[in-house]
Amino acid sequence: MTGDSDTPSRTVRDRILLRIKTADALSTQSLARREGLTVPGMRSHLTKLRAAGFIEDRMVASGVGRPAQHWSLTKHGHEQFPDGHADMTVDLIQSVRATLGESALNAVIDARYRETLDSYIGHLADAPTLDAKLRRLAELRADEGYMAVVERREDDWIFTEHHCPICAAATECQGFCRNELELFRAVLGVDVERVEYLLDGGARCAYQIRLAVVENADGSNRQRRGERG
Repeated sequence: MTGDSDTPSRTVRDRILLRIKTADALSTQSLARREGLTVPGMRSHLTKLRAAGFIEDRMVASGVGRPAQHWSLTKHGHEQFPDGHADMTVDLIQSVRATLGESALNAVIDARYRETLDSYIGHLADAPTLDAKLRRLAELRADEGYMAVVERREDDWIFTEHHCPICAAATECQGFCRNELELFRAVLGVDVERVEYLLDGGARCAYQIRLAVVENADGSNRQRRGERG
């Protein structure tokens, strides 16, 4: 293992931070199991990461026995993941707003939305089902740095973005986030609900796409994939 005595090696550190970023409420035991380490070994890494300000812990009731220690990233921990030229992007947003006004900034955001929409529609054009569209969209967003994944459940899908490479820009101008939700609805042609939001204190942004239940004439139910009413 490389690295100094105060922090884990870069490889181990990055793997642990990534696991914490892309999962909910991971315990020391769970992290140790996933990394193939002993619990005392993992605890040593976590102690160093907490001392460096990357992670924080909280106690979570587990039903039986003592509450378990779970880990999450701090603001400093999230900053270890790239935020596409954050300072320059914020400066540009502030400059456009100051010199040309809010309407000009909105026009720029709308132009970016239309370009992205056209691109995504082209990439998803041959996807035959909603499930295929969502998985194709997740691939596109992952390539753009959003760490996007999609999970199919019995009655819905959860589309999760574990990282936001434009977080600084979105914080400065939330029109980016508003357009993102509209973009997903337009590309998929279904209703999409944001159920977790990074800028509202969530650990990530997550979206739910439900399977609508439609009653047949005979009183039985059939499911129609996420169609808007």
